[in-house]
Amino acid sequence: MTNDLNDNAALLGSRICHDLISPLGAISNGLELLAMSGAASSPELTLIEESIAAANARIRFFRVAFGAATGNQIMARADVMKLLGDCYNNTRIKIRWDMTADPTRTEAKVAMLGLLCLEASLPMGGDVTIGSDRGTWNLHAYGTKIRFDPEVWSVVQGPHQGASVRSSQVQFALLRDALNDTGKTAQVGHSDTAVSLRY
Repeated sequence: MTNDLNDNAALLGSRICHDLISPLGAISNGLELLAMSGAASSPELTLIEESIAAANARIRFFRVAFGAATGNQIMARADVMKLLGDCYNNTRIKIRWDMTADPTRTEAKVAMLGLLCLEASLPMGGDVTIGSDRGTWNLHAYGTKIRFDPEVWSVVQGPHQGASVRSSQVQFALLRDALNDTGKTAQVGHSDTAVSLRY
């Protein structure tokens, strides 16, 4: 069992996210300079500002979910809460992070991958709770409409030669690999209004 999730794909994810943060930050700074110069506010500028904020939040989220992580790195609970808030506060999905302790970067990475998997099951939005009890993580998604693809979810529970996934489903394969690397096994359940992931 290893606590290091530093495979080449994760390192690539970290590099891409790192390189994208700088130009997004430059655009944000440019918008601030425009505002300081007295440029009149407009719907177009507001749309750009909102889009940049959303892109920044998503890139930071992807950096945790897809980037490299080691077990001895700690991610402050406040940072996790801010990251989830920035990504989901203006969406149809509401997140409740029930952890009171600071997670390791590896724990946060696996939880974010699990969240992305559950997000795919909520086409109309819904609520997701994330918590841990004595080393066992429980993620639950609730919604009025659930999209549950047994073949795709079997990837999370199965061996590497399981069902193939599309690019939009890559989080399922990455979650499987992350769980394998940390020595954990996924248990998945679902109903007409809920999906649960336990590991």
